[in-house]
Amino acid sequence: MEGLINKPELSQPRIFERISVLNDPIRCRVLLLLESQTLTVSELCSVLQLPQSTVSRHLKILADDGWIAARREGTSRRYNASRQSIDPAMARLWELMREEVALGSAVVQDRTRLAGVLADRRTKSQEFFSTAAGEWAQMRHELFGARFDLEGLLGLLDEDWTLGDLGCGTGQTTQSLAPFVKRVIAVDDSDAMLAAARHRLEEAGNVELRHGRLEALPIETDSLDVATMVLVLHHLIDPPKALAEAARALKPGGKLLLVDMLPHDREEYRQDMGHVWLGFGETQLSEWLADPGFERIHIRTLPPDPQAKGPTLFTATARVAVSTPAPDTRRQS
Repeated sequence: MEGLINKPELSQPRIFERISVLNDPIRCRVLLLLESQTLTVSELCSVLQLPQSTVSRHLKILADDGWIAARREGTSRRYNASRQSIDPAMARLWELMREEVALGSAVVQDRTRLAGVLADRRTKSQEFFSTAAGEWAQMRHELFGARFDLEGLLGLLDEDWTLGDLGCGTGQTTQSLAPFVKRVIAVDDSDAMLAAARHRLEEAGNVELRHGRLEALPIETDSLDVATMVLVLHHLIDPPKALAEAARALKPGGKLLLVDMLPHDREEYRQDMGHVWLGFGETQLSEWLADPGFERIHIRTLPPDPQAKGPTLFTATARVAVSTPAPDTRRQS
């Protein structure tokens, strides 16, 4: 009608959209879970006790609004709470929501079921190691060549170092390094692997074998000059926690060296060899290393052995930050 003034439409503040996304207990439970762990859809279904269609629908809503991120791995996707997409306003909103949601009985049950899911991951990996210790050296040879590890280890050698071989397996890497360093602390949580390592290293007088998980290292704080993790990370339930433990055990300025696989699609490795992760990308690994205080992070692809059948390998090096003393601000007389 003539005479009426056209009023511009008022845009709805973004905060209302964010509230609508979090206005569902299931989505809040999903966020709580993905803050602490990277999980697949099937694992989330087990924890939440919900059908896949329901879980997938809630994941899509959270992903579309930037609350979570997904990474394809083989035929499945792994989800985790997104850091890059969370702005300060979203973070404040979630802090408020988390306080209320965390008090619910459903969340307590979620945590209990999550522990079971993670234990199941670990069991599958342990089943492989308990049966494969006798064939492990040959299996590594067939997949990656005879001495692939030396290419990534040549820069570590110093006769005054105490070195930690984290996830030592049957002791092949320890055996290569022990003659060139002062002391080696070799850690593994498989009794079968440690027994094989003990046999291999019986002539080495500077090697100490310890039983323990890499996520809870049986090594004193600030006691290592360098640490190695060779073809270990993809077997771990919680790689970031293991990297944080390595940072704790290393002295300030201490160096970590990783050798592992780049992302690949060989899904059969999960069943055949107990792999939990199908390789690692540079961005993901750099974030995991930076979080516990590693710096000077360098990731390089290793040249493939012509006889190797496995995926392409990389080597990553990083150093624990050295704290700088605070400047003396006292006035000089």
